[in-house]
Parts: sequence; structure tokens; C-alpha cells
Amino acid sequence: MSDFTDAAGLSHLELEEGTLLAPRFDAHGLVTAVVQEAGSNRVLMLAHMNAQALRLTLSTGEAHYWSRSRARIWKKGESSGEIQKVVEVRVDCDQDAVLLMVEQTGRGAACHTGRKSCFYRIVDGRELRDSGEPKLFDPAEVYKAQ
Repeated sequence: MSDFTDAAGLSHLELEEGTLLAPRFDAHGLVTAVVQEAGSNRVLMLAHMNAQALRLTLSTGEAHYWSRSRARIWKKGESSGEIQKVVEVRVDCDQDAVLLMVEQTGRGAACHTGRKSCFYRIVDGRELRDSGEPKLFDPAEVYKAQ
């Protein structure tokens, strides 16, 4: 896949209404990626992608992200088996965020804590309370070799 169109070379109208994919990567070379489960539309996770991760995602049909903590590309599920098969990719109006609609494979957990969604805690005043979402796998067991 060739490089993306340079957003800086597009007019406001071309960027927001045109047909060219021109991701607007931030100063760190990243775009925000919101990940939803296809069918249910449940938000599973929020991540970041650099150009390489976006290219890999589009070319392989499996979600790849940029890990800010590990400073490297990672294929979702490479360690846990919880691969995300991409059903559809959308961009927001000014192309500085992407939305991935995915089929969550494996045991169905998108979160490294073993839960279906990374959004398993509820803000209650200034504290967090667990929503009661069950763990679909034991992270200590799955990631013990790392």
C-alpha cells in the first residue's frame, strides 16, 4: 500500500468531504483509534496508530496499533490470541481519528485485564467502581512468559 495523502496539501473541503484518505497524525506521528465491536457497537478499547500500524491494519485486515509504553507496533492478540478482525474502518470528519469496527476473536476479550472491554469501571464521584464485567481469561496466566 502506498503512502497516505498528505493532509496538509488538501483544502478544508477536500479533507472533510473528499475521497482521499489523508490521516492527520499528531506531533508524535499518531492518530487515535476507537475500537468498537461489529454488531453490538460496544466500545472495546481506545488505542493509537502510527502510519505503519494503519497500513498493516488496512493490508492485513487485522488490527495493529502503536504501543506508547513499549514504543513499538503490536498486533492486537499477538500474545493473548485475542485478535481483532477488521470489519470496517472509518475516519472522523477531519481525519485525526479512526474508528475500527472489529470482530473480537479468541475468548472475546479486548482488554489486557481479560475483560471484553477496557471500559469496565464506572466513575462514581471521585472514585471508580467495578461494573462487574467478568474476566474472560486470567492475565497472569496468559502473559506469564512476558
